Amino acid sequence: MPKQTVRDLDVKGKKVLVRVDFNVPQTKDGAVADDRRIRSALPTLKDVLDRGGSLILVSHLGRPTGDPAADAPFKLDTVAAKLQELIGRPVEKADDTVGPSAKKLAADLKPGGILVLENVRFNKGEKKGDPAFAKELASLADAYVNDAFGTCHRDEASMVAVPEQFPSEKRAIGFLVEKELKILDTLLKNPKSPYVAVMGGAKVSDKILVMETLLKSVDKLLVGGAMTYTFLKAQGHGIGKSRVEADKLDVARNLLDSAGGKIVLPVDHLIADKPEAGAQTKVVDGPEIPDGWFGMDIGPKTIALYSQIILEAGTVVWNGPMGMFEVEAFAKGTKAVALALAESPGVTAVGGGESAEAVEKFGYADKVSHVSTGGGAFLESLEGKQFNSLKVIPDR
Repeated sequence: MPKQTVRDLDVKGKKVLVRVDFNVPQTKDGAVADDRRIRSALPTLKDVLDRGGSLILVSHLGRPTGDPAADAPFKLDTVAAKLQELIGRPVEKADDTVGPSAKKLAADLKPGGILVLENVRFNKGEKKGDPAFAKELASLADAYVNDAFGTCHRDEASMVAVPEQFPSEKRAIGFLVEKELKILDTLLKNPKSPYVAVMGGAKVSDKILVMETLLKSVDKLLVGGAMTYTFLKAQGHGIGKSRVEADKLDVARNLLDSAGGKIVLPVDHLIADKPEAGAQTKVVDGPEIPDGWFGMDIGPKTIALYSQIILEAGTVVWNGPMGMFEVEAFAKGTKAVALALAESPGVTAVGGGESAEAVEKFGYADKVSHVSTGGGAFLESLEGKQFNSLKVIPDR
């Protein structure tokens, strides 16, 4: 059933607590390096403001330790400044989350106003899901909206205990979460065939459950990234110095045996004498990596093969790069997969994390059907998991 959304709430003259995911990448000096997550929240925020409401925004940033000096880079001042720039309205920033600063600024907030509270993870009660902390946070507002898909798989206070403090008719999801759930519904329940999954990244162990689930419904599962070499070693091939999960060879073997031929492995490889920029590189055909060499990317024949499969697909879901794409010499495979998704006439979904970074970097984010804002939440959703943060939001 579809969830109650922000459009179902009466927000005129109301203060709306919106849990956003402003956990953005930062530069070394603390500036916002990529504002995609902030931009993704704008439709929900503008809807509340346009209908006469005011906003109290809650987010985490980074992984605070509890040491004020070490945690200083995780304050939300630069995030609030970036939001002000993007939304074109004044944005106030509190010095705490539920303390005197937050309470005064929230109490003084007028319709059309925007208040960003301090990093919610600066409070020990957040990670613990503490009801007392949740009650204090909820007391600042009249209604609650969850628009933080990237945190939906977490049972933290601002995701579960806070919405529980509000009457059911005053809890909703935002437009970003609604969009994420719609695309996941398509992928899980009604994918147009041929249905193709592209799985990359470093570790088979990170993707075991999602691969097992996807293999029940996809027509093909294309493998790239460093996990390739764990599969190749499991088949008995030489992989040179390539990264391998030696303790996951049986897992890889079982996946291959149970896949019924759906798993497609690279047919050639770009290899290097060292895994870094400036290395000597060459392309090798077949599954074998020579001794002393590192597999760093899929090769040109694999690029052509994977691109053709993607272009002929009705539905494509992609998670994980094909190689070390942050180094230009090893980026061709990832860039080619991103381009194929952009050119595919089917439904194309990019599952957060490094894949989302890649489509942004290569300029294809606007040309795919959906770029998820949540890596872990997206993968766990594909595994079929249900989240408590969504269970507390009523169905329409």
